Amino acid sequence: MQRTLVIMVKEPRPGRVKTRLGRDIGMVGAAWWFRHQTRNLIRRLRDPRWQIVLAVSPDREGLTSRIWPTDLPRAAQGRGDLGDRMGRMLRGMPKGPVCLIGADIPGITRSHIARAFTALGGAQMVFGPAPDGGYWLVGAQRYGALPDGLFSNVRWSTEHALADTLASIPGARVSLLDPLRDVDTVADLKP
Repeated sequence: MQRTLVIMVKEPRPGRVKTRLGRDIGMVGAAWWFRHQTRNLIRRLRDPRWQIVLAVSPDREGLTSRIWPTDLPRAAQGRGDLGDRMGRMLRGMPKGPVCLIGADIPGITRSHIARAFTALGGAQMVFGPAPDGGYWLVGAQRYGALPDGLFSNVRWSTEHALADTLASIPGARVSLLDPLRDVDTVADLKP
């Protein structure tokens, strides 16, 4: 049974990544932070228990980028809002448990990912809540189709994102992990 960890990454160009953080520390600083954060996160999360796939954006540039490790498979995120892109990534991975994370979670460790895959032994979906009302991880069993309606009517980048997502999958067996903070603003960089 293959376990797949999808890490959503964007090319770290000033003004294209972490723009809310960029308003606080400058767009060049935000792009630099994201590039180094992503590199460290990928290195930290490599593990023989799962295959890492990089979900890249923009598509063409990300598929050929020299910034990301060349030994990791890549998949283009494609068009649409965050829910469209996450749904496409979850559906496009091999059968078996799939977890998807963003690259802007400094506190994430291999043990967090292992717990998410373990939770998928009894749950259809798993979420890692964030203190801001969003989530740092979404995972699915992927032995069958994803729940109908997943990610529909979600107010992204608001305190309602997790609640809206859970409301989009009524009746699904869901497990919640420990909360972790993602980085959106300079205040999120403080421990």
